[in-house]
Amino acid sequence: MVGDTGIEPVTPSMSTKCSTAELITLKGVREHPSTSSRCSIKGMSGGFKSFGTGNFQSITLSMTADAYSERLPKAVTTSVVFASPHSGRSYPPKFMAESILDELTLRSSEDAFIDDLIDSAPNLGAQSLLATYPRAYVDLNRAATELDPAVLAGFRRAIIINPRIASGLGVIPRVVSNGRAIYYGKIPLAEGKKRLEAVWHPYHNRLDAMLKQTKQQFGQAILVDCHSMPHEALDLHRPAGHPRPDIVLGDRFGSSASNDIVEGIAAAFQAAGFVVSRNAPFAGAYICQRYGKPTRGIHAVQIEIDRALYMDERTITPNPNYDRFKQVLAGVMADIAELGRAQARLAAE
Repeated sequence: MVGDTGIEPVTPSMSTKCSTAELITLKGVREHPSTSSRCSIKGMSGGFKSFGTGNFQSITLSMTADAYSERLPKAVTTSVVFASPHSGRSYPPKFMAESILDELTLRSSEDAFIDDLIDSAPNLGAQSLLATYPRAYVDLNRAATELDPAVLAGFRRAIIINPRIASGLGVIPRVVSNGRAIYYGKIPLAEGKKRLEAVWHPYHNRLDAMLKQTKQQFGQAILVDCHSMPHEALDLHRPAGHPRPDIVLGDRFGSSASNDIVEGIAAAFQAAGFVVSRNAPFAGAYICQRYGKPTRGIHAVQIEIDRALYMDERTITPNPNYDRFKQVLAGVMADIAELGRAQARLAAE
């Protein structure tokens, strides 16, 4: 369990709890509508429109290497950093050739569209960091040491394998959702190490630098680590008599973020009409564990969004509520960005 062991709970839903998002190329980023007006999630309607070809106003965009992309405002005005470590959808041809699965099945590991859903971050004065490669290729929400001997040929491990690795969800995953094997057999250990050097380390080096720079500027940093969860993931984990949560916030039971910050984020979602739960069944994994150091002024909160709110999970396509949901989420993000400004003022006092 999370806490003493530092391990994310392994539950029956873990095989379907896979995350990543659609990667939007720079030419596919569209201007986000104004977030000045608030709206509620209740009664959302409207159709999905294909991604436009406009650009953000008053921001700069940069693509570094190809391990990640970052969206940066011209002026950073909040201590909040939004990130989507499972947003990648760039599947290398060699990886596709090695896999026994088709692309749609591999994509079941994605938190599809999360990067597009949070694209208002720069308009709010917030930075965002997005993965390029898919979770099935390398999982950025795992430690680089979480290597699986069942998928890496030549790798031997003397210590006890943690439940994430045992379930096939190590840093180089062995399976996608529903426990479906990615490969015929094992891949070379050298291939796994190559992925870590090309993808894992650049992403985490940039995230670490971004949080340190933010803390230096504001006296604190708040990492909002954005994910999505299958609708069915909560079927076995909803207490009797309680409504199904739309949003699950994970702070590793208080160890990765201060209570005031988590409550503030929860209030932002609740004000928009979402049902929010905390740490059940997802309390946060490696990213929250590594970066969340509230006594040092760096807070990390994992956000899990029910995919049924905005997409068809079977076809991995936006559902008719997509645009409305994105608009509501932009309002929530605006509140979270303001929370970052308020918390920074408190930190400076």
